[in-house]
Amino acid sequence: MLDGLDPEQREVATALHGPVCVLAGAGTGKTRAITHRIAYGVRAGILQPASVLAVTFTNRAAGEMRGRLRQLGAHGVQARTFHSAALRQLQYFWPKAIGGGMPRLVDRKIQLVADAAAACRVRLERGELRDVTAEIEWAKVTQTVPADYTLAAAKAGRSTPRDAAEIAQLYSVYEDLKRDRSVIDFEDVLLLTVAVLQDRRDIAEQVRSQYQHFVVDEYQDVSPLQQRLLELWLGDREDLCVVGDASQTIYSFTGATPDHLLDFRARHPGATVVKLVRDYRSTPQVVHLANGLLAQARGRAADHRLELVSQRPAGPEPDYTEHPDEPAEAESAARRIRDLLAAGVPASGIAILFRTNAQSETYEQALADAGVPYQLRGAERFFDRPEVRKAGVALRGAARFGGNDHLLDDAVDLPSQVRAVLSGEGWTPRPPAGSGAVRERWESLAALVHLAQDFAAARPGATLADLVAELDERANSQHAPTVQGVTLASLHSAKGLEWDAVFLVGVAEGMMPIAYARTDEQIEEERRLLYVGVTRARERLYVSWSLARSPGGRPNRRPSRFLDGLRPGSAGRTGRAAPAAAGGVERGFGASAGRTSAQPDVRRRVQRVPARCRVCGRTLTDAGEMKLMRCDDCPSDMDEGLYERLREWREGQARRSGLPAFCVFTDRTLMAIAEAAPDDERELARIPGVGLRKLRRHGADVLAICAGQEPGDEESGD
Repeated sequence: MLDGLDPEQREVATALHGPVCVLAGAGTGKTRAITHRIAYGVRAGILQPASVLAVTFTNRAAGEMRGRLRQLGAHGVQARTFHSAALRQLQYFWPKAIGGGMPRLVDRKIQLVADAAAACRVRLERGELRDVTAEIEWAKVTQTVPADYTLAAAKAGRSTPRDAAEIAQLYSVYEDLKRDRSVIDFEDVLLLTVAVLQDRRDIAEQVRSQYQHFVVDEYQDVSPLQQRLLELWLGDREDLCVVGDASQTIYSFTGATPDHLLDFRARHPGATVVKLVRDYRSTPQVVHLANGLLAQARGRAADHRLELVSQRPAGPEPDYTEHPDEPAEAESAARRIRDLLAAGVPASGIAILFRTNAQSETYEQALADAGVPYQLRGAERFFDRPEVRKAGVALRGAARFGGNDHLLDDAVDLPSQVRAVLSGEGWTPRPPAGSGAVRERWESLAALVHLAQDFAAARPGATLADLVAELDERANSQHAPTVQGVTLASLHSAKGLEWDAVFLVGVAEGMMPIAYARTDEQIEEERRLLYVGVTRARERLYVSWSLARSPGGRPNRRPSRFLDGLRPGSAGRTGRAAPAAAGGVERGFGASAGRTSAQPDVRRRVQRVPARCRVCGRTLTDAGEMKLMRCDDCPSDMDEGLYERLREWREGQARRSGLPAFCVFTDRTLMAIAEAAPDDERELARIPGVGLRKLRRHGADVLAICAGQEPGDEESGD
């Protein structure tokens, strides 16, 4: 059970008594250490499987932990999120503690917040609605009631989306609406469980007799409410092992605080403390940059930083690239990714990470233009997708009645059986051309095919029924398989993941750190967020920024201050410049590089102005709405005939070039063109999705079609 563990991991695995605190840096094998600790304790007879509760923060992490424990033979150990464990207890004890039926749990509280706003006659735009919902969540996890919200928000230095008194009123009405409708939200699950355990000593003792040993992963992300629940689970015992890294605290806006981790030894003076600093994930070059970022940090978390030591062979130096604007930055990333794919790096081993979700649209467009498959992390949950549910039904039926299914006649092993079944659901050996819903459905089915291959390799002789059971287990824990596409994700949603090659984009002042981060604490959290991004890379790391947002915009941006003294040619706090790396800093100016005076610079004449809906005049923030230049809810004035002519032309271009249709223009870009019906290159260049390269290649044809002419007519050049 201890084979393959390094000395520090072995120390964790064998520390089975009393409080244990594991300070684990990024990529140091903390999950391996704590799962081997549990399995070793079970094998040694010191821990009873049913008495162990391991808690973490995401369903995926909990599912991964359960999978590893099963492989190690530690069956029966509970590995759950805080919310999942609390909900299970609340459902069990509700009849005894409160009586009657338990209120319905709402998955999304945003509609309730909207109803509260309507009741208060407060108009909230879509972005404000999300922000107010987040404020209510923060208040609840910090155990702040509506009457105390205004003072608590001011004390915490919250940048509230509306007047604090107004949010307090919305919060109060929101709570009233929940009571009137007999519903509870996810934060209520924790609050009510805490209340039951505090008020009913008999129930608390029953829980404590069930669970006698606790393991908490990502302990730096515990909120005050979760810490209170943990204390009630423990009682006066100290059979607790916590694992965390203060340098990866990036969720303080949700109420998370590293104080519980940093104060652990003060609360438990006799605790065993183990530091994991051997980094098995990243190359020395990536680790050097990560250590350099933290070396400049300030504050309490920085005082407890861990100096990582890479255990991998040397790799390439991090690549730093400057671009004139965001589309050029995205096009450069897409080109490099295409080169990586050609060199044999799998698409699932590549990620583009950005600070805000609004940045994803530009990179989606660039990858689509380059014909590179991608997946958006944070979109609809994998096992909730209709095609995945249908595939599950088909696989379950084949497992039960496979002998009567002619599709399985020639399938000799598990992967071929799965391919045969899913071929009836739309899976094909080759992906469909284009993007959109058809490609997304295929990607989902392809992910199940790859999962079957991995499952069969790990469990030779496994049957279709075994795979169905594995899928059911994964669905319950939302442990989705890997989709074969480049991952697009925000830095926050990338926590806990890793890739062979990582592109950190938009690393400029105003975005990293984000413009609204003003206090020292907020700035330092932004630095930790960049540190998390850097440590996601196993081998290749690309860091880039752009001087302007849009083509032709003022080049008034500068690289993030966090890179000062670390990127080649930059001066740090000491005023000394960082040494130049091999190859130097690429100042890649994308499509604008090498332009001659004879080439008209249409994009540089485009002025950067706030995007407003051309129907109602509202300022647009959603990337999809900005492409159409109107709100999704506003009526479209699209010329249907023009749209169809553009689609027919696109199909012909795709056939001639041998590329998928979306590589010419995406459907949404064609819709935007059909709505705008541009008269000249200047108007066409204003439409998002029409870059300089496409303007030169297709502009004359598109303008001819918009003018009612045939593409290629001599008049179309006038």
